[in-house]
Amino acid sequence: MVQNKHRSQVFGIRPSILLSFVFCLFTFVSYSQVTSAVDSTSIKIGEQITYHIQVETDTTSLVVFPEGQTFTPLEMIESYEIDTLKKNDKYNLIKKYGLTQFDSGAYTIPRQKIIVGDKTFFTDSLKVEVRNIVVDTTKQGLYDIKPIIDVKKPSSNWWKYVLITLLIIGIVAFLLFWFIWRKKPLTEEEQIALLPPYDRAKMALKKLDESHYLEHEELKEYYSELTGIIRKYLDEKVYDHSLESTTDELISRLRLLKEGNQIDLSPETIKNIESILKRADLVKFAKSAPDIALAELDRNTIDNEIDHVKEVLPEPTEEEKLLDEKYREELERKKTRKKIIITVAISLFLIIATFVGFSIKFGFNYVKDTIIGHESIELLEGDWVTSDYGVPPITLSTPKVLKRIDSGIPEELAQQVEVTMFGYGSLIDKFNIVVATSKYKNLGENKIDLQNAIDGNFKTLEASGAQNIITKNDKFVTPNGAEGLKVYGTLEMPVPKSDKVEKGKYTILAFTSENVVQQALLFWREHDVYADQIVERILNSIELKKAEE
Repeated sequence: MVQNKHRSQVFGIRPSILLSFVFCLFTFVSYSQVTSAVDSTSIKIGEQITYHIQVETDTTSLVVFPEGQTFTPLEMIESYEIDTLKKNDKYNLIKKYGLTQFDSGAYTIPRQKIIVGDKTFFTDSLKVEVRNIVVDTTKQGLYDIKPIIDVKKPSSNWWKYVLITLLIIGIVAFLLFWFIWRKKPLTEEEQIALLPPYDRAKMALKKLDESHYLEHEELKEYYSELTGIIRKYLDEKVYDHSLESTTDELISRLRLLKEGNQIDLSPETIKNIESILKRADLVKFAKSAPDIALAELDRNTIDNEIDHVKEVLPEPTEEEKLLDEKYREELERKKTRKKIIITVAISLFLIIATFVGFSIKFGFNYVKDTIIGHESIELLEGDWVTSDYGVPPITLSTPKVLKRIDSGIPEELAQQVEVTMFGYGSLIDKFNIVVATSKYKNLGENKIDLQNAIDGNFKTLEASGAQNIITKNDKFVTPNGAEGLKVYGTLEMPVPKSDKVEKGKYTILAFTSENVVQQALLFWREHDVYADQIVERILNSIELKKAEE
């Protein structure tokens, strides 16, 4: 695990500017007085005391109070707002801090540095006694340690997205069923088309009777439909070119069929059909106008001749019936195949259109990784956790809860420094984060060197096989104003069970206060845009805890 266990770090403090009054046209002589006090010099373990710093100064001075964990060995759990009282041309500023300690003993609150204008003042050190809590076991029963209770993970809104997706799929499926797969009621024309040719011809004659052609002496239209009925019937049952043949061609064909003994039509039937067809030709092309009674007689003649044709038609053979059945089955298969093709085409179009639409809005790679799956994107879009780690605490938000890990420091070194570490992943994973807090017990007059502490991490990395480590240094300021050192860059890590290396990125943050070093170490793969976003979000969330732990 990346952690320097031998180096110290420079103590850095970034005081917050709490009050500033500037007069550009006048200059005054500065006068200041600084005092400090605690509300109690004896507390129980975990009890809070209030530490006061009072500054009396004129209205022209800039006052900077201490911030961060500068009260060690006591821990600051809250920094209160400044109370300001004005008296004549002076200000009385009162700054309060909430302090506590969880180990019994006698402690000394170190001197605190206050900057007033261009002068530096130090408060007096104060002694505080932390007492044990005495428990009378004869009156207060002792109980076993309670078992660990599993905390349910807070529910997310994933079910909403699933519900919306199912709703959209349901709507598309319903539309496909309704317009393509549903057996629609047959129209009147479709119902007539399903009838046998003979029944269809008879129905057509009845519809002709219901028309008003004869009443309005529309003989051309009347004879056109009448001859169309007999021609369609003959086309389907006798000669399959009856519709496009001329009258002479059709009559010649009927006579040839009779002479060839293919159909036993009587001469009278052929003569009647010929007579009506020729009369219809005169009506349509020569504008002949036969009597209405003759037209009605021709209608009845056609009706009778359709019956005569049906009577002489041979019964279909079993082979013909089988072929007809196969034909209908083939038609049904073609219809089903057409429906499948239309359904697949519409589905593919909707999928492609949805993919293209989301790609335009969110980017192609994001949509692809969301559909296929990507470890980093799952971390980025999962339920993040904000928590405090170590004492004094460092607060940050992470995709997963960081688990306590063994620092692995030797026992002799543990006598000098207390190290607590929390982490997720490892150096060989796609994403790794470690938060470490080191407390030096016998620092004495020595000061912590941040750069040396960070350099120890690189020795650990090199021992793990890292190579080609490129470093850059920069100042880092947390959102709540704590200052530290940021070291970042690229490196190459060996791929397990191979001779290959994989490029990665890293960022190391380090903060100090008195004898405490706080570090956050992040490692991730290069060219992983989602890991870049994860790191940015983590860095923007880091705070050195000021409020109650």
